[in-house]
Amino acid sequence: MRPFFVNSLLALATAFSVSLSTMASQAEDDWRTISSIVKKSKYEDKFEHYDHVNPNAPKGGRLNRIALGSFDSFNPFIVRGTAASGLTALAGGIAYDTLMEQSVEEPGTSYPLIAEAFKYPDDYSSATYRIDPRARFHDGKPITAEDVIWSFNALTTNHPLYNQYFHNVTEVVALSEREVQFRFDQKNNRELPHIMGDMPVLPKHWWEGTDKDGKKRDFSAPTLEPPLTSGPYRVKSFKPSAEVVWELVEDYWARDLPVKVGRENFGEIRYTYILDENAAWQGFTKGGLDDYRREYRSQKWATEYDFPAFEAGNVLRGEFPQSFGQPMQGFVINSRLDKFKDRRVREALTLAFNFESMNRTLFFGLYYRTNSYFEGGELESSGIPEGRELEILEKYRGQIPDEVFDKPFELPVYSGKNREDRKHLARAFELLNEAGFTRKGSQLVDANGEVFKIEFLGNDPTDSRITAPYIEQLRKLGIDASMRIIDGNQYINRRRKFDFEIITGGFAQTLSPGNEQREFWGSAAAGKVGSRNLMGIKDPVIDELIDKIIFAKDRDELVATTKALDRVLLWNFYVVPQWHNPNIWFAWWNKFGMPETQPAYVGLDPYSLWIDPDKAAALEKKLGNGN
Repeated sequence: MRPFFVNSLLALATAFSVSLSTMASQAEDDWRTISSIVKKSKYEDKFEHYDHVNPNAPKGGRLNRIALGSFDSFNPFIVRGTAASGLTALAGGIAYDTLMEQSVEEPGTSYPLIAEAFKYPDDYSSATYRIDPRARFHDGKPITAEDVIWSFNALTTNHPLYNQYFHNVTEVVALSEREVQFRFDQKNNRELPHIMGDMPVLPKHWWEGTDKDGKKRDFSAPTLEPPLTSGPYRVKSFKPSAEVVWELVEDYWARDLPVKVGRENFGEIRYTYILDENAAWQGFTKGGLDDYRREYRSQKWATEYDFPAFEAGNVLRGEFPQSFGQPMQGFVINSRLDKFKDRRVREALTLAFNFESMNRTLFFGLYYRTNSYFEGGELESSGIPEGRELEILEKYRGQIPDEVFDKPFELPVYSGKNREDRKHLARAFELLNEAGFTRKGSQLVDANGEVFKIEFLGNDPTDSRITAPYIEQLRKLGIDASMRIIDGNQYINRRRKFDFEIITGGFAQTLSPGNEQREFWGSAAAGKVGSRNLMGIKDPVIDELIDKIIFAKDRDELVATTKALDRVLLWNFYVVPQWHNPNIWFAWWNKFGMPETQPAYVGLDPYSLWIDPDKAAALEKKLGNGN
């Protein structure tokens, strides 16, 4: 399922939710207006708006944001080009509506948007969505079943993410102008009816038409023609690679749906493009270019919030705890390359990483080590496998590392005591020897006498800061490690094509894993340009475990299988795990109204903020006076 920040949200008035157990028992003809595959929605009896929003929040004003790099396309649904900020490949960002939208308050829960309801048979072999008769594109034309069919075909043909996510759909059929049915190649996949709601719906008539010059539009190519959209915002103006301004659509058809009430309040959202992070930071501290900032760097959070605007109270900051779970962030090892194919080599690289020293000297002790691909919550593996999890793994004994069964997965802990810490490097060197590498003078060489070299690839000068200590550790083993920084667009293209040795990557999860696991670690995704299987994993055991997750009979089965998958991924050392922050660090210029509470699930819902006219005027006056 999708993480928040690639979603926007919606819902319908009188709604009820359906847990896995109740969904299976309902008749095929029952239309459902809330889908929940983890637990029942808290809004099953009455839903007027989210609990955390201010339903009377005023709309208007401008939100200023900084975007890094540049853009050359308004088409986020293909692997070519760099899409403008405000657009995301999976959900279409603030421009496109999806059939349904996922909740920021509850895991695995979706509410209607374009589709006012959906249904499916007891065997989950299909899903039928009924389109809200009010749903419109911004040219006033209604959204129809034909638009849904055209969108499905265009998305799955042109983007590997959709191709994998909707892999099990064999046919999409219009039952009427407002009803569309997705038919599946398998039964009893409980998530399939739910995830179809994640699909954005695009205007068939616009994409099959011609532009102002009479040229037929090409969905497979980048474009700087502002597209026809259906969501809360549309393009107002833009300067290629420099700026894009989105305007709130005053007659947006869904603005009064309960999940939209009190949200998406900014009259305009302006993205100004800046080439590097240092310039972006200066743009935030001076004001006018970036009105709020989610801080990801501990050094800045700990030491650099001392600029004049902050000390004067014009900039505020806070920490927002969230229960969503933490992504696996780490140094991604490209196992497609011969030198990284041996698991012992990847384990040695993991043993050489000294997180404790970096956390102490670079991160001010603010981070926590990430120990799981499903960090935080019931899906995270720990200890040794027991019960149902052990039963699942027993089938693969001899095909997966033996340690899976009798050793808890533990990352090396560097205590700061030289004698104790040297054992990690000593064990790493043993593993490299076993893999065929030997020491020749100060260098590590393979059986052919070639020096073992590793290039880390990054797109920001600060990448060198966090990679340098790790590189020094690797050099102690005789590895010729180095860092290369390239520009953002080049980095994106090389990442898409898997043209790297080691990069930093992140893999966000939800509490309801499913089809997207194929895109993360499935064999079929390993060779698809633009997929999220950055490591190049091609393992039949992992493929089987992914299918077991997708076809889990109930929540207990899903949890046990996900833990089993977690263990197999960890013990194969595809990633050198880095760190996470359990809180969202957020700073903002004092021009916003903000709800008293934020949803604990995602920690922070930025679309629940609004421009406070009095605060904005006072701030403008201060800045105008040079304060």
